[in-house]
Amino acid sequence: MILFLAGTSDARALAVQLQNQGYPLLATVVTESAAESLKAEGISYKVGRLSEDDMTELIQSKKMTCVVDASHPYAEEASKTAMAAAKACDIPYFRYERPNEEFTSQLITKVESYEDAAKSAQTHKGTIMLTTGSKTLEIFTKYLIRDDIRLICRMLPNMGNMEKCNQLGIKQKDIIAIQGPFTESLNKALCEQYDVTLMITKESGKVGSVDEKMTAALELGIPVILIKRPQLQYENFCTSFEEVTQRLGGFYSWQT
Repeated sequence: MILFLAGTSDARALAVQLQNQGYPLLATVVTESAAESLKAEGISYKVGRLSEDDMTELIQSKKMTCVVDASHPYAEEASKTAMAAAKACDIPYFRYERPNEEFTSQLITKVESYEDAAKSAQTHKGTIMLTTGSKTLEIFTKYLIRDDIRLICRMLPNMGNMEKCNQLGIKQKDIIAIQGPFTESLNKALCEQYDVTLMITKESGKVGSVDEKMTAALELGIPVILIKRPQLQYENFCTSFEEVTQRLGGFYSWQT
């Protein structure tokens, strides 16, 4: 059985493909909403964040033969945990990560971290659209809740996010609670509606709709602060479903 870390829509599509190819797997997700799509496809799943000990125990109890990590490109702690657990159990680790989208423009400023992005934006005056989600929201409110900045926060429409916004002092009128994917035209409309003068986003890749966000902003002449992906040293790194199945096929054929 494969321990499969599912964190995105393309990850769940990969899980379906592997199961259809005859690979038994158990997928792990963080939220119940993410589990719903797995349940609809008949994929076994476990909900909740796992520590290294939790993951090691799960691998051993289920006699897992490998780990396929298809967690979000920015879920670096989950990847570190999966690599450590695989090493502790002496089983192979395979990483799938959606391809990155390359953009070249003088309007783009690339930074290494969320805090670098917040510090870079704090000298800006005007309306900033933040599209990095709620997980690191407190970093941005620390630097960007200022009289000369309007911080517009776009995130998933769930109760936890709304409560977090309230705790951090983000006004209801400055929240865009909506679930993607978003078209380029919708991104443009939102930028125009809120008179956005700076966008902060991540290198999430095409499936993460970063291309539509970036294209919309650049066509409107809006500067973008782009947070780079975490630089981890992954084993068996794959950027396509085909690479994953080839590596798994090679591993299991060697096993037999």
